[in-house]
Amino acid sequence: MTKELLAMRLRDLLGTTAAVAALAFGLSLPAGAQSPTSPAAPPATPPAPAANQAPAAPLAGAEAMASHRAAYRLNLASVRPDGQIGQAEGTMAFEVRDACDGWTTRQRLALTVVDRAGQEIQTASDYSTWESKDGRRLRFTMTQSSQGAISQRVSGEAELNGENGGTVRYEEPAAAQMTLPPGTILPMAHTIRTLALARAGQQRMLVTPLFDGTTAEGAQDSTTLLSAWTAAQANPRFPLLADQASARMNIAFFNREASAGAGTPEYQVGLRYFANGIADDMKMDFGDFTLNGVLESLDPLPHDC
Repeated sequence: MTKELLAMRLRDLLGTTAAVAALAFGLSLPAGAQSPTSPAAPPATPPAPAANQAPAAPLAGAEAMASHRAAYRLNLASVRPDGQIGQAEGTMAFEVRDACDGWTTRQRLALTVVDRAGQEIQTASDYSTWESKDGRRLRFTMTQSSQGAISQRVSGEAELNGENGGTVRYEEPAAAQMTLPPGTILPMAHTIRTLALARAGQQRMLVTPLFDGTTAEGAQDSTTLLSAWTAAQANPRFPLLADQASARMNIAFFNREASAGAGTPEYQVGLRYFANGIADDMKMDFGDFTLNGVLESLDPLPHDC
């Protein structure tokens, strides 16, 4: 496999919600880990869209989400026997801030992959969002790079109309408008809903379209499997996780052309979510290979209001 083909394959694997799913969905990424190499001209956190009316009430449970900065070390867990990947490692940094009427997030990923012939490819992504606390609006921007050169930019704004779906307006890679299907949910809203379901213990699966702005292809179908709610435990290493109950989850992503919950997912993310929206013990399955994400540092952040 040439470097060009390997780079294209990684772009296909990592240019989707895959890594973001573990991050944008409330993952806490420790600040102490080595900072990933960001693409040239990294995107600033998108500003909140101008409001045409008074903001709606925050989603129930929004008040429990913790502002934090975290970092993960990514290590290769397994490879497909007939696949092309030989080695993979990287870092992932994530932060979420309370911005009064919304949350701002930033996720930076750096990954080095070596194929079985020994060819090395370095990829990076820089992804930022603003999401309203009522779960209806998302402003997003993402820059991807391969071998130090920018390979893709995605940016725009999405707005939902309750359970009736909504609209996404892309600015990059090209100006376009796309309809989001009924039931579409945004990343932080997804975190809040899954935590509520796990805590209630009455529903072990959530099937819903999910939109996070990491691709120019609109929403993806997702199926989230929830484990039992687990009582809080002491955590001297990460005080933000102490006295926080938690639940393990597995989130599978499907192409919209297939039915969520059926067939083979494009990728899956397993993780443990704590009641304050922070996550650890992450596993990202890209099909050709699987990465473990180990939380290395975690710091609280002040509110921006």
